[in-house]
Amino acid sequence: MVSKNTICLWYDGTALDAATFYARTFPDSAVGAIHHAPGDYPDGKQGDVLTVEFTVMGIPCLGLNGGPVFKHNEAFSFQVATDSQAETDRLWNAIVSNGGQESACGWCKDKWGLSWQITPRVLIAAITDTDKAAAKRAFKAMMEMTKIDIAAIEAARRG
Repeated sequence: MVSKNTICLWYDGTALDAATFYARTFPDSAVGAIHHAPGDYPDGKQGDVLTVEFTVMGIPCLGLNGGPVFKHNEAFSFQVATDSQAETDRLWNAIVSNGGQESACGWCKDKWGLSWQITPRVLIAAITDTDKAAAKRAFKAMMEMTKIDIAAIEAARRG
């Protein structure tokens, strides 16, 4: 059964590949039902995978194989809160090494063009510190990073 509120993500024939990657990469993630097209459609044939139900860290999603018309962009991203450098590295490296690309400030894109913010909780605490000078130092350090380096953020926060 489809959740009352589900994130629908558009893919160009690769929804099942993406869902499978997310399920093996992120905790509390799984591939659910796979639905095949009941008839031909503009970018596929009857019997092709049309939609894939999946969850990413407990969030219900639907992958729609809609064709090449629409592309993912940074206007939508998953923000993943991490608890350690090891977790940050594992998730970041999984996305980037699977055909993805690095971006700035903890952002990266997977090979399907979907943006991910791999964000250590330490970073959020640092840039929202009530000590405005500490927050500014941590923010400045973050602005110079691709993947977030927790030790560097903590050092910047301390001054």
